[in-house]
Amino acid sequence: MEITLEKRIPTTRYRPDHQTGLTAQQVQEHRMHGWTNQPVDPPSKTTKEIIQENVFTYFNLIFLVLAVLLCLVGSFRDLTFLPVIVLNTLIGIIQETRAKKVLDNLTMLNAPHAMVIRDGKKSQINAEDLVVDDIVIFEAGNQVCADAEVCAGEVQVNESLLTGESDEITKRKGDQLMSGSFIVSGQCHARLDKVGADSYISRLTLEAKAMQNTEQSEMIRSLDKLVKWVGVAIIPIGIILFIQAFVFQGEGFRSSVTSMIAAVIGMIPEGLYLLASVALAVSSIRLAQKKVLLHDMKCIETLARVNVLCVDKTGTITENTMEVQDVIPTKEYEEGELRPLSELLGDFTAAQSSDNITMEAMKRYFKIASGKKAVAKTGFSSASKYSSVTFEEASYVLGAPEFVLKEQYENYEEAISAHASKGARVLVFGTAKEEPDGKPLKEAVTPLAYVLLANPIRQEAKETFTYFAEQGVEVKVISGDNPLTVSEVAKEAGIAGAERYVDASTLHTEEEMRAAVLNNAVFGRVTPNQKRKFVQILKEEGKTVAMTGDGVNDVLALKDADCSIAMASGSDAAAQASQLVLLESDFSCMPEVVLEGRRVVNNIQRSASLFLVKNIFSFLLSLVSFVFMFTYPLEPSQISLISMFTIGVPAFFLALEPNKNIIKGHFLTNVFLKALPAALTDVLAVGALVIFGRTFGVSSADISTAATMLLSIVGFMILYTISAPMNVLRSVILGGCIVGLLFCSIFLNDLFAITGMTTKCVMLFVVFAIATEPVLRYLTWLIGKLRFYYKRLRGQKEV
Repeated sequence: MEITLEKRIPTTRYRPDHQTGLTAQQVQEHRMHGWTNQPVDPPSKTTKEIIQENVFTYFNLIFLVLAVLLCLVGSFRDLTFLPVIVLNTLIGIIQETRAKKVLDNLTMLNAPHAMVIRDGKKSQINAEDLVVDDIVIFEAGNQVCADAEVCAGEVQVNESLLTGESDEITKRKGDQLMSGSFIVSGQCHARLDKVGADSYISRLTLEAKAMQNTEQSEMIRSLDKLVKWVGVAIIPIGIILFIQAFVFQGEGFRSSVTSMIAAVIGMIPEGLYLLASVALAVSSIRLAQKKVLLHDMKCIETLARVNVLCVDKTGTITENTMEVQDVIPTKEYEEGELRPLSELLGDFTAAQSSDNITMEAMKRYFKIASGKKAVAKTGFSSASKYSSVTFEEASYVLGAPEFVLKEQYENYEEAISAHASKGARVLVFGTAKEEPDGKPLKEAVTPLAYVLLANPIRQEAKETFTYFAEQGVEVKVISGDNPLTVSEVAKEAGIAGAERYVDASTLHTEEEMRAAVLNNAVFGRVTPNQKRKFVQILKEEGKTVAMTGDGVNDVLALKDADCSIAMASGSDAAAQASQLVLLESDFSCMPEVVLEGRRVVNNIQRSASLFLVKNIFSFLLSLVSFVFMFTYPLEPSQISLISMFTIGVPAFFLALEPNKNIIKGHFLTNVFLKALPAALTDVLAVGALVIFGRTFGVSSADISTAATMLLSIVGFMILYTISAPMNVLRSVILGGCIVGLLFCSIFLNDLFAITGMTTKCVMLFVVFAIATEPVLRYLTWLIGKLRFYYKRLRGQKEV
């Protein structure tokens, strides 16, 4: 339900204690007055909207007008197209409703949650159930769900989604948190100040909606173009054909109306858009059954076209868990008189919050602590690459070697590389000369120990990445860890080119970054802003980029990728920024997701060719009949018969069939070039039949019947061609459609205006029927050659 400011009534504002929160009575009061955190848009289309969108369409209006005209002239037999239109509409409503139900259930499971304090008790609820003045606990990985004021604690916040600036900002008591920003490190209690429609992110969303045109996939964009062209063309063509038949040909009013309607129906791709919608809806259900949630339907097609896949090491190649392997003291520790390392690290980890898997692993390993109280601390930041704790006697830092050792790194590089080459993630623990503030360190720390950590490789990782390599998808590993460590892990996972790695902290110019991205497969020490830049460079090079991520440091790159994929076990911010969420955080299901995308696009492309044959033929035959001054030779019921068995039924089954072929070329070009030879064959055969039939004095009814049979033959020929290679299912579909058409032609001949043909007409029919196969074959070859020469002329590669 959409909540707007106008629906709210004034309410009493509260400033509850950050440890007790609102009372149940205060929460109920705010709810009754409309001050909840409901989103500005409903999560999906309502059932009513689905019905309206399927029923009240432009083409349904055209069909209604045509039906009224046929009723007015008493040609009820030609209303055979109406049941097909009604059935199409019902199928669209049923499939979209099913998809809505499944996706709504999954969306509910993956909805953003918040930890709220009410009546002194903590509880986790859906973010949309929060009310104004609620006390919410925000920690690393959370996305701020409403504008809030910090009451206690300290956090580092990234507001890049709102401001475009990727700097991490420290927020303390009294500071404002903007909705849409996300917590990078730390923990705080905050009071919600502006919720729902009047929060900052909601106002931005509403403003964007007023001026934004939702980007569509190539396939849907192509279908929209086709539908618009046809929608504009059919009305003037219909009027011209009626005037020609009624005024110039001297046909009766009824005959003129029916011939005009037959031509218009032939030009309308009535089931094509529906077929695409149903195929996408069925795909979303299939993916939902595999525990994959779609936030954006167009990503099914985009993922099928992906040729570069950017992945993080942790959570994708490796399990989303970490273990401490060992702690190696440095010579500086051995030379000093310090407390045991286990105690030092125990105090350090005890002071930190468990806001990432590294710290969770550290807490499990270092359980002994002296109980010393920390004076100050900073959580891990993806920008500074360290966390710190300050006690009375010293400040301790744990972080990435290159960032905490700074210019001293070369002195320790050999030892660090030795550990990293075995696949371990190496962190340096040491003392800082200054008190760290979360910003990049000014001076190098004095190292006390190397902490070695490791993520276990996912069992199915090698098989998954081998599949992507076979499919021509280039995999790039982008991580914040040591590049040597990441390279070793990538090698073990079977990623092609894993030996080509680079340290992103050494890339300072645009040229260096571009060269590195295009020539390497593994990147270590990558900052969030660099991840985003890597994606942008790949897109500028014409690549279709998919990006996987699970942390807040991935959000910027996820937003810029053509297709973004998040792990549900990761941060709320990453899940909400992505188009596709793996609810079981299982990357091994990605090949199935890609195959689902290919199935949809390839099959819709194949089925669209069938629809376009009829549309191109009807358009060209209308022009031919206008030029040569003959009445359009088919009746609406005959067009319906041809459409049912050579287009509608086979297209529906073909659209749902498995299809693993790699997608090549542009959707509309591929469809048009497949349909054109058959459409031209239809025009030549039917046009010649009409001209010779009139010459030999064959009746209009006989010509209509012969034309229907000719179109059916060419229709089955093109159906056979696009179905190749044939299998059992395709053979059954083709055979069933032929039997169905023959049955209707013999036993329902009156309904579909099929008459017995004279000897002259049968002879003409046989001649042109035999001619259709070589004509279709030659036209297919000719159009293929013309396409080849056109591409060569433009200097393009054969796709």
